[in-house]
Amino acid sequence: MENRFIVGLTGQSGAGKTTVSRMFEENGFFVVDCDKLSRKVTESGSDCCKKLAEHFPDCFDESYTLDRRRLGNEVFGCEEKLKLLNELIFPFITEETQKQISLCGQRLVLLDAPTLFEAGMDSICSMIVSVTADEDIRVKRILERDSLTEEQALRRFSSQRTQGFFEENSDIVIENNGSDVRLRNAALQAIQKIKETADAK
Repeated sequence: MENRFIVGLTGQSGAGKTTVSRMFEENGFFVVDCDKLSRKVTESGSDCCKKLAEHFPDCFDESYTLDRRRLGNEVFGCEEKLKLLNELIFPFITEETQKQISLCGQRLVLLDAPTLFEAGMDSICSMIVSVTADEDIRVKRILERDSLTEEQALRRFSSQRTQGFFEENSDIVIENNGSDVRLRNAALQAIQKIKETADAK
């Protein structure tokens, strides 16, 4: 991690992190997408899947292929099960994250991690950026994007940190209640501020 300037990008589901992440990549940051790493570590037959199957057997078939929708239905809305899932899967994701960061040849790194704080990866970040939006707007986006029911979307939200938490624990908060143009402009301002901070170190 030496000489790396790592920025953690996090926030609520449906807030607009994907657009912001893309902006960082377009402006010279090496992006580590922890959602993609989550899928990588849970490929059929992986060590991670075998570990998860010990605790969530109904979510796997005989070849240790994960049924993501079934797992989501089982853990979202149940704090105890979600906590167990996180404890099991985060070490695998963190290991892959550290591999990607150590192998990349760039100084500026964006860690795109919805569960940044839960995984404890905020500890390796020089700065943290959160994207937030009002709940009704996020519900609408989630319904359009993920083909969920409103009840499923609200269950997912109930297992996440509050907007107040992100505001209190971030260096920069990007509020995304408006247009895409407004979001992109806010992201560019954040990127400029971060680059100036990185250059000063």
